Amino acid sequence: MVDVSDKTVTAREAVAQCRVRFPVAVAAQLRASGLKSKKGAVIDTAIIAGTMAVKRTHELIPFCHPLPIDGCRFSVDWDGDNALMIECAVKTTHRTGVEMEALTGATVAALTVYDMCKALSHAIVLGPAKLLGKRGGKRDFGKRDPGRGAGKGA
Repeated sequence: MVDVSDKTVTAREAVAQCRVRFPVAVAAQLRASGLKSKKGAVIDTAIIAGTMAVKRTHELIPFCHPLPIDGCRFSVDWDGDNALMIECAVKTTHRTGVEMEALTGATVAALTVYDMCKALSHAIVLGPAKLLGKRGGKRDFGKRDPGRGAGKGA
């Protein structure tokens, strides 16, 4: 692990996204069902799983520091006719950033959507997953307001 003891404690935020693309017929079926599958409410379950993943990122990624999470928000919106865009915004006040937590949250939420919908098709495609922005620390990157938390949130 990198020694962060000399870094300044600052407010830090990051936002990441992951796309979930469905076959056209599956997307139509999900829209018609209000994004419910045989397993239950797809988006609500994905947000819960993503939030749990954010909190446990340090247990999944070997060199990540355990961090106090001050906030975690998800937005999930349709991107065109057959894809969902999942965004995860994470906040902390600490010596190191939350980029990995945001990426982990977005991707685990996407994996959960896949799991909830795989009975409909195995042709669901995840990705790309990417960091959209971060604030705090030495330099800011990308999106100006990573903590905006629009859309369906947790």
